[in-house]
Amino acid sequence: MEDGERLHALLWRPGPGWRMAGSAVLGGGIADCAWVLNAQVAHGYRRTDPARHLADLARAVGAEGRGMGLMTAADVRDPGRARDGGAEAVVTAGVSVRGWAAAPREDGAGAPGPGTINILAALPVVLSDAALVNAVITATEAKVQALVEAGLDCSGTPTDAVCVAARAPRPGTEVHAFAGPRSEWGARLARAVHRAVLDALPAAAHG
Repeated sequence: MEDGERLHALLWRPGPGWRMAGSAVLGGGIADCAWVLNAQVAHGYRRTDPARHLADLARAVGAEGRGMGLMTAADVRDPGRARDGGAEAVVTAGVSVRGWAAAPREDGAGAPGPGTINILAALPVVLSDAALVNAVITATEAKVQALVEAGLDCSGTPTDAVCVAARAPRPGTEVHAFAGPRSEWGARLARAVHRAVLDALPAAAHG
């Protein structure tokens, strides 16, 4: 409950053994993480401590250890989901505030609201740190492709977030050095994210 409004959240707790790269408000970067929280917040969000807010929400639902927390003004109850050859993606999307990344400079523009396209993707293989970063790029490219194919004149919303999870290194396990869209796992990731974004977009966006 927030300001009298009932809001929702998605929590993924895969447990230990996962290494993640992401632009999350809480816990972003590259690190071993045990959970990811995608929390809906009210439109017109005004709090100035979003990381603390997310940490409180995670603690309230029993998420322990290090994790990543994302927020969105979009309804998270019916996310887009897709799988491709072991790659999985879950996406929440709202596109009422959108535009192109390289937009004309706007002097005096205020801070944008909470990100409204959040991507969580998971791969069942070990990636190097460089490949994890590459995977974030690949997921973002797939998102933009989906938006354009849906007829939206934009590359996203002002504060979209991405989190890619891969298995943590273990002795004797192959480490994949590439996750671009033409690598084996990057291609699967791209297809999963692309379909999940299309699935998550509000019906009005496809018109």
